[in-house]
Amino acid sequence: MTKPLLVDLFSGCGGFGLGGELAGFHSAIAVDVDPTLQSSYKLNFPKTKVMVGDIAAMNAAGWKLLLSGLEIDGVIGGPPCQGYSRQGVADPNDARRTLLHEFFKSVNAINPKFFIMENVEGLLDKKNRPELTSAISELSSIYTVLEPIVLDASNYGLPTKRKRVFVIGYNSSYVDKVQPCDFMNFESTVNVRDAINDVPEPIAQGTKNLDFAWAKYDNRKKCSEYANLMKALPQAGLGSQLALERLKAGYVSGNYHTKHTDAVSERYASIEPGKTDQVSRSKRLSWTGFCPTLRAGTGSDKGSYQAVRPLHPKFGRVITVREAARLQSFPDWFLFHHTKWHSFRMIGNSVPPLISKMILNVLREKSNNSVETDLTETYSAMEV
Repeated sequence: MTKPLLVDLFSGCGGFGLGGELAGFHSAIAVDVDPTLQSSYKLNFPKTKVMVGDIAAMNAAGWKLLLSGLEIDGVIGGPPCQGYSRQGVADPNDARRTLLHEFFKSVNAINPKFFIMENVEGLLDKKNRPELTSAISELSSIYTVLEPIVLDASNYGLPTKRKRVFVIGYNSSYVDKVQPCDFMNFESTVNVRDAINDVPEPIAQGTKNLDFAWAKYDNRKKCSEYANLMKALPQAGLGSQLALERLKAGYVSGNYHTKHTDAVSERYASIEPGKTDQVSRSKRLSWTGFCPTLRAGTGSDKGSYQAVRPLHPKFGRVITVREAARLQSFPDWFLFHHTKWHSFRMIGNSVPPLISKMILNVLREKSNNSVETDLTETYSAMEV
């Protein structure tokens, strides 16, 4: 088996990397500083070398040693966005803002044929744009860099309104001319019903022996084309053995119930679809609409705040992890975390896999001199 290779920076649980795999690439190396978020990568990408580390601490010599002679086609990654977000404080002194520069420094060190960087729309705001310009200016002159493009997931066959900025660059010696219009081919619309109608009802969470909250599909529920895509088994080399066995038996993970008081459940149930609860600020989903952007919340280093979760369109409760995953285009074989908190952090921080797949499909089609690496030899050499 041969595939062109990616390096996945700020990889989190692997939404960006999964899109690459679906587009015919292989994530050879994934790096993130948060071991909890990245724990899911190890489960779902058993053939990837997963590294817990600080990108800022990596230099050219370190990358050369880590790559061990591998020729990398693409570098992908979403540096932390909190410093540029319109939703948060957007503190100009937030240390995470410097990681934008570290992404492009890593691109120089790895020397791929192309790169894709993802971030929030706020990065293009007047107060933040100079920092992006400065970071891009550090790139090697071999790269042609497109003007940043903003893509909305709802235009690409996803059931969620999620706008994100993508900065794409390529070495014209290996990649044919790429233009923003190459990424503007809209697909069919998928709504909330298409995404979550067949997801199992939530199950009660015990106090001990937390697992991945397995629940059995109700085969009486109608499945859309999108749902059937989410329920399909993955290609060879992806997925944990546990998840694949359970999926074949009709079970899916991520179904723990979030306990509400009776009063809260009644209040949630009274909210009209598309409207927002004035207390929790949770928006109630509409079966025929889109989900709002799913947010991540914060890790323990930033106060352990849970992000606001949308309300189910039928029941008086917030959505489950699996429902959130479906809305973000993660397939049902994908495992997150034993806890709802970290699972929602993983999902909210991720590039939706189907958006990633679309972008990387374009780059693969444009690559005119791509080296197909023998993955059998690669796995052995990297001791994965």
